[in-house]
Amino acid sequence: MTRARDLHRLLRGVRCFLTLCYLLLIIAAADALAQEQPPVPQDPSQASQGTDRAADAENWNLFYQATSIGQYHGTFHSPYSGPFSLQDSVERDVSLTTTLFFGLRLEKNTALYFDPEIAGGRGFSGVNGLANSSNGELPRVASATPKPYLARLYIYHDFSLGPETEPVESDANQLAGVRPVNRYTITVGRFTLTDFFDNNRYSHDPRTQFMGWAVMFNGAWDYPADVRGYDWGWVHELHFRHWSFRYGSGAMPRVANGLRFDRRLFVNRGDVFEGEYDFNIRKHPGVVRLLNYENHANAGTYSQAIRQAELSGGPPQVTATRRNGTLKYGFGLNAEQEITKNIGVFGRLGWNDGKTESFAFTAVDRLATAGVSVTGERWRRRFDTAASEVTVSGLSGVHALYLSLGGNDFLIGDGRLRYGPECIWESYYNARLVPWFFAGFDFQHVWDPAYNRDRGPVNVLALRFHIEFGKDAFTGHGQP
Repeated sequence: MTRARDLHRLLRGVRCFLTLCYLLLIIAAADALAQEQPPVPQDPSQASQGTDRAADAENWNLFYQATSIGQYHGTFHSPYSGPFSLQDSVERDVSLTTTLFFGLRLEKNTALYFDPEIAGGRGFSGVNGLANSSNGELPRVASATPKPYLARLYIYHDFSLGPETEPVESDANQLAGVRPVNRYTITVGRFTLTDFFDNNRYSHDPRTQFMGWAVMFNGAWDYPADVRGYDWGWVHELHFRHWSFRYGSGAMPRVANGLRFDRRLFVNRGDVFEGEYDFNIRKHPGVVRLLNYENHANAGTYSQAIRQAELSGGPPQVTATRRNGTLKYGFGLNAEQEITKNIGVFGRLGWNDGKTESFAFTAVDRLATAGVSVTGERWRRRFDTAASEVTVSGLSGVHALYLSLGGNDFLIGDGRLRYGPECIWESYYNARLVPWFFAGFDFQHVWDPAYNRDRGPVNVLALRFHIEFGKDAFTGHGQP
């Protein structure tokens, strides 16, 4: 308990320090803006180029995507199973999502985005049995019938902190034009916090990149969201050319993996901070991001569940220990580096306190990921990508003990447990067949599924088909 209190105090101190730095930076930037004179362009052609981009700014755009993923796994060693185990029999499942991305410019530095979405399909074993679940495109609603819902509806405004601008290309949820390089941005509405935090050039989009939950985002970040991965909240960003700082806050679900949100925002909510630094090594870009989150929810704790089970008998139930305002916090490190024009490497590290129930994302307390991504320039397929990575996920001691005594999380639970880190090696090849159509193959080898050394290994095979286009689809506009 003393150690936990000390860690909490340290975390509060770090958060206070970061908030103070954030406010000081805003004040300093505003002061610098007041004293700064507009620069004289050194190259008239560059000045006219910037004017042209501003004149060509989109007032609206519309993009569309559809993704279907078919997966298969065979039989594997399984001496026992529980209510949330991955089935040891053959499973074949298909998922489908389709999304419209509509953007509307309200004024020079203000835009509105609206994304209706349809999703359906069944994941393996009802999307249970793996902490690093194998299909990041599939929401945790195990419904075969596609259903429509609101994915995003948000507005943002840029407060310019200087005269310098940077070009922005037309893309989904991105209007072409220019934005201030030095800016303070407020975003409010419905979105997923992963739109703004824990980004990575090589691993962030399961529609065209890696599909594992804990590699597309940091698995140890229990990010606030409903069962489909979206949330209502706001994000503040202070952005400069080489670094930026973000703060976001969102509603927590009422129950773990729930669809309805808890409206008691002064008691239960999720807060996240991230600092980002952009740099170049021999003219090759790299980025480092440091993330800190703190969630308060109507959640239970594993240690209390174990104590109650010792008194009453039977397996522990973390849901029976839920209390409003229960704290869960953690940290994440995210790095990417271009090695050559066609080769990039990336990695993530994650840690959370591991004492509070897995609530909004997945059951990961410790995380290490490393991978490499190669574009097809060498074999004359410059829009193709081949990539491979290894993700090692782990649990805290009390979390592993809870599962070994027969406890369940909302997506894993074998009835007992011989603990071992869940390790997944994932590789994919994604090919652009025409400017708007991609096809890919994905392979995942899973050791110790759901941290259980008594079960597995499991091989997961997948075929992925992805369509994306906007107003200029058939000319290759907006393709990676």
